[in-house]
Amino acid sequence: MSEETGRKAPVIPSDMKAFNKKLIADFRANHGQWTGQMAGRSLLILTTTGARTGKERSAVLGYGRAGDRLVVIASDNGAASSPDWYHNLLARPIATVEVGPKPFKVRARTAKPEEREELAKAVPYLEQQQGLTTREIPIIVLDRE
Repeated sequence: MSEETGRKAPVIPSDMKAFNKKLIADFRANHGQWTGQMAGRSLLILTTTGARTGKERSAVLGYGRAGDRLVVIASDNGAASSPDWYHNLLARPIATVEVGPKPFKVRARTAKPEEREELAKAVPYLEQQQGLTTREIPIIVLDRE
């Protein structure tokens, strides 16, 4: 159970792409509302443009807020390398975010070393995720365009 919410963390599915695809379709069908086990969670849909393909790719991510900024981490559940969406943002930092019924554009940037401590407060699960890998998990700031 999460200390912050008192709820059990969702089980990580074996096929994350299929799971995310279903979540995204459900979110959009319900006019920007998460339902079922995701109801009430701080999740967003981040749509990036593929660094190599130029195709749009969407991912469901947990997020926090630091003032007007949205903050996400490129953990990929503690994988040895950062997720594809992070590499896409490095190549093309303009993306689309959905946290409700109306998508909006953001400019993404990786937090500077001197910002990490403060921004990490917006993402309380960073420490747990960091414990799963030896690489430093990037913190990404999403500023509304």
